[in-house]
Amino acid sequence: MRRMLSIYTVRSRLTRHPHSAAAVVACMIFLLAILPATGLTAQATFIDVAASVQPKMVKIYGAGGLRGLEAYQSGFLISPVGHVLTAWSYVLDTDYITVTLDDGRRFPGQLLGADPRREIAVLKIAADDLPHFRLSDGVELAVGDRVLAFSNLFNVAVGDEDTSVLQGWVSAKTRLEARRGAFETPYDGPIYVVDAMTNNPGSAGGVLTDRQGNLAGILGKELRNAQNNTWLNYAIPAAELVTPVDDILAGKTLPRRVDDESVKRPAEPWTLPRAGLRLMPRVLSKTPPFIDFVLAGSPAARAGLQPDDLIVFINNGVITSRESVVETLSLIDHIDPVRVTVQRGRQLVEVVLATTE
Repeated sequence: MRRMLSIYTVRSRLTRHPHSAAAVVACMIFLLAILPATGLTAQATFIDVAASVQPKMVKIYGAGGLRGLEAYQSGFLISPVGHVLTAWSYVLDTDYITVTLDDGRRFPGQLLGADPRREIAVLKIAADDLPHFRLSDGVELAVGDRVLAFSNLFNVAVGDEDTSVLQGWVSAKTRLEARRGAFETPYDGPIYVVDAMTNNPGSAGGVLTDRQGNLAGILGKELRNAQNNTWLNYAIPAAELVTPVDDILAGKTLPRRVDDESVKRPAEPWTLPRAGLRLMPRVLSKTPPFIDFVLAGSPAARAGLQPDDLIVFINNGVITSRESVVETLSLIDHIDPVRVTVQRGRQLVEVVLATTE
């Protein structure tokens, strides 16, 4: 407003005193040359950076809608052929995942695998020649670095609209493990604590970049301090994502299937009754594998498994449903030990099932 008033004042004076026009114009040129243009430059840079990142962002829709659970979250492209990195959450607990690109195109999303320890997952859509981030090009941030957070918070973008962009800076670099007493989460690795309100519905799986739009990390899921009811705004650094994503793309985290002809099935495999487990009944095609009952004196009881535990890994293979537990156990001989990782509350607990034979 002040600059607009100044220009208006000069123009009115030029009208009243045309003989002084040359001198005034020369003075204006001189002032414009020495005035700091950092504000305009920064604004232009921000717009350019945001425009370069938006085509790499996606909106993800899936399970939810009950008990206040949002059926959407964020993600970003990590390959030109449609690989999407996002947060591992209940939104993906469905056979009908929809991925919407920045240009509004919609694709069915296939869950390739997940890493519940880091709470990330990789989806695949049938598309080519897509703009994307390269995880190997991720940058490391320092405390005080300015950052941008891109996500579909509150589902404000539903078609070809751009995702939301928040500006902030890195206020701390720490390990989430040190905060476990207050923040319950299975992830216990390094994080960037961000001074920006990224902890909103739909933000999980969004991307954190530096001021030049370079990939810095993935926005974490909503995390609240149980002691003082405050929320933690954080991102997992890009360097922590490379290995688990490579493992997912290589198929290392997927359980083997019983219809795989190359897999030799044992004559006496592990079963739920042999382990002493009863899972929650099947009500959906991807019913989560919650433990309903543990038989006293069974291998599961000796290992310390408990009702309400959620099975997330068996022998390093990600378990995505009740059926995948049954399938995976059917491929393991009953004389072999079985490593089972469960989520208890927000903690990951690993046990070993073993027979006494």
